[in-house]
Amino acid sequence: MSTNQLDKKSQAWSALFSEPMSDLVKRYTASVFFDKRLWRADIQGSLAHAEMLNAQGLISADDLASIQKGMAQITSEIETGQFEWKLDLEDVHLNIEARLTTLVGDAGKRLHTGRSRNDQVATDVRLWLRGEVDELGVLLTELQKALVDVAEQNADTILPGFTHLQVAQPVAFGHHLLAYVEMFARDAERLVDLRKRINRLPLGSAALAGTSYPLDRERVARTLGFEAVSQNSLDAVSDRDFAIEFTAAAALLMVHISRLSEELILWMSQSFGFIDLADRFCTGSSIMPQKKNPDVPELARGKTGRVVGHLMGLITLMKGQPLAYNKDNQEDKEPLFDTVDTLKDTLRIFAEMAAGITVKPEAMERAAKKGYATATDLADYLVKKGLPFRDAHEVVAHAVKDAIGAGVDLSELSLDQLKAYNPAIEQDVFEVLSLRGSLNARNLLGGTAPAQVRAQVARHRARLG
Repeated sequence: MSTNQLDKKSQAWSALFSEPMSDLVKRYTASVFFDKRLWRADIQGSLAHAEMLNAQGLISADDLASIQKGMAQITSEIETGQFEWKLDLEDVHLNIEARLTTLVGDAGKRLHTGRSRNDQVATDVRLWLRGEVDELGVLLTELQKALVDVAEQNADTILPGFTHLQVAQPVAFGHHLLAYVEMFARDAERLVDLRKRINRLPLGSAALAGTSYPLDRERVARTLGFEAVSQNSLDAVSDRDFAIEFTAAAALLMVHISRLSEELILWMSQSFGFIDLADRFCTGSSIMPQKKNPDVPELARGKTGRVVGHLMGLITLMKGQPLAYNKDNQEDKEPLFDTVDTLKDTLRIFAEMAAGITVKPEAMERAAKKGYATATDLADYLVKKGLPFRDAHEVVAHAVKDAIGAGVDLSELSLDQLKAYNPAIEQDVFEVLSLRGSLNARNLLGGTAPAQVRAQVARHRARLG
């Protein structure tokens, strides 16, 4: 046998070709050094396929036993770092199949009966991503629990609420944190929902048209825990909607992380001084010894762009592909893998970081007093006295303007001064103008009153378990 013939035997498809693949093309087209993380899913899918082939009389019981024994050894080799991943074998699938054939001979060659790498990889990615989605759901729960804990501790802590980054109305710090819990709860719902569409079995679609072998696809689906079987072989091998949908949900989750990051960065700055983050989540400066930089939220804010970029990449990858499978789809894995890795690391670190937030309530309250945060409360007070809201708004605007000129808060104006704006104002207005009074007044479902914050904390605790 010639050297060229020996080289060609390393490819599963090489009999047709008259010259070996060039080394440059091997490196350009190979995926083994990133898709090898699919090895466990590949073996799991192969064992389910082999068991079905035996049940259908397509391979013998001896072949099945040999395949199972060989896969057990391969699993051990990979887990202990003894498995040799070969570039010549292109991907995780051919590497495992070649090693299996070396170990068990012809039984390993029979394993590929009735399937193609096209439906094999689609199955592997779905199996792998399904497991990652489940793990991400657990991590999202931990982050929510950490935020709920801090929210409960700060149900009465007054924070200036902002619109346009201008002081608007006082809110409970706990209420503010629970806004992020709501965001992350929706993210968790999206993961649960998209998991249903991930959990559909492509195996049995073969290259694109199905197969003439009498496969029992429903049996394989049951074995692997898939909820449904794909209904069109062309779509099954070429569909990457599930990867795009997951990455879209991941991008939105990271946007929520980024919004929280921005607030943590602002709140920790000397200009705000509302919170402090534990030292282990921060770094110093190489030149300014006084600096404590919030590197973790800053980096998470940056990594959000990375995940959003992966979403754009996957959408662009698919936009021009005709049916069915094309080699372009090899490019789906690295952005998908990196999205999962980024999300898992970010959620883990944010759960721990959130649990260690040090709150500075005095600084928050001082800031709330600076922005005339109870002006709307005075307008509402006048409305309850019979004044139309637009007229009340105008009256309070004049009062705020005068208070700014005098350098005092509305609550620091005398009763006589306030009555000059409207004679309906009485002594009880000072309770309305207090930050605490403003907070307590918003005691309706979804409001910021401490009683409502505690009710929402209880609801989230019951939901999160």
